[in-house]
Amino acid sequence: MSRRMKLGLIAGLLVAVVGAVAALGAAKSKNKAVEVRLEQVGTRDLVAVVTASGKIEPDTKVDVLSDIQGRITKLGVKEGDFVRKGDFLLQIDAAIYQAAVSRSKGFLASAQSDLLRARANLDQARRARDRALELQKTNTSLITQESVEQAVTGYDVARANLDASQASVDQARAGLLESEDNLRKTRIVAPISGRITRLAIEEGEVAVPGTFSRDVGLLMTIADLSVILAKVQVDETDVVRLAQGDSVEVSIDAFPDSTFIGTVTKISNSAQLTATSTASGSSDRAVDFGVEITLTNPPQDIRPDLSATARIVTDIRRGTLAVPIIALTVREHEKLPNETTPAAAGDSASRKKKETEGVFVVTNGIANFRPVKVGIAGDEYFEVVEGVKAGETIVAGTYQAIRDLKDSTKVKAAVTDSAKGKKP
Repeated sequence: MSRRMKLGLIAGLLVAVVGAVAALGAAKSKNKAVEVRLEQVGTRDLVAVVTASGKIEPDTKVDVLSDIQGRITKLGVKEGDFVRKGDFLLQIDAAIYQAAVSRSKGFLASAQSDLLRARANLDQARRARDRALELQKTNTSLITQESVEQAVTGYDVARANLDASQASVDQARAGLLESEDNLRKTRIVAPISGRITRLAIEEGEVAVPGTFSRDVGLLMTIADLSVILAKVQVDETDVVRLAQGDSVEVSIDAFPDSTFIGTVTKISNSAQLTATSTASGSSDRAVDFGVEITLTNPPQDIRPDLSATARIVTDIRRGTLAVPIIALTVREHEKLPNETTPAAAGDSASRKKKETEGVFVVTNGIANFRPVKVGIAGDEYFEVVEGVKAGETIVAGTYQAIRDLKDSTKVKAAVTDSAKGKKP
């Protein structure tokens, strides 16, 4: 046998050996069990919640504005003070408004004098008219027709002057009332009892009416902190699950070690649209609904605008069958011949594979996907309505293992870190 033939034979043997080793390794790898976390299906108490964030606000607050313009000459409160309804807040310079009152009083006095003069003129004109008419009735030769007409006309003019004078008095009196009202407005008192939560001005600044801009005319804000609300924004997909009276746990960032109990008292019927930017740079509109939660026992030193997070309880299940949330996965599921379907028998779409929620049930070390129907979701577990029974073993982790798992895969319980640390 030549050397070339010997080398060819050896090479062929090596290829055969390598192929056999690779096939043996593949077979071993195929039969190797995947380490997963296993858990038995059991019953649990589940609480379904909707989580939303927002801020703390008082149920009643009033923005104090000025109806007149003027310089603030005295400020009687500071931010954080508690005031009662009617307490003095601030004084606006009243000099020009006091002068306006004096001027209005002068106009009223003048108008009243004109009214008296017009009334006297009317009385005189009435007597002259009556005499002229009486003379004409007695003897037409005693008075001319022209004189009678002048007397009648004089009476009509005097009556009109009286009406005008009366209107002037009414106008002057209204002007005086307006001036006095403006003068009263120079002294601003508390409209409600509460705490000064915002003081937007200083003594010496000019108060302006908030006709065109509420922020420009704002002097201070008084909040009644006896009833405290947590106003949160709930996504449109969750708001349909809420109802008035739902119990709520509220966490306030300023009180990290405390949780406060509340009740849903108002759910907005109109959406609040907010702009959101996506990863592609496009701008979408997020639809949220405002929800008001009344705190049962708020802390004494609470303040408006504190950040808060609400966990609204929407449903509770006691002793219900449950599987871990991580165990639920989605697979393409082909309808079996004896499996019922709501679609018509001739509908080809009903025979196609479709994605179905389910879990991997382990029997004798083999994991197989089984569709399940779930109910409410707790923090870590889903309620199972149908699909599995209590006591069955399912794959409960890890996430990557469940994602890669296929039907008829051998599995075994993963060794925990605590078990690894034990000595034989």
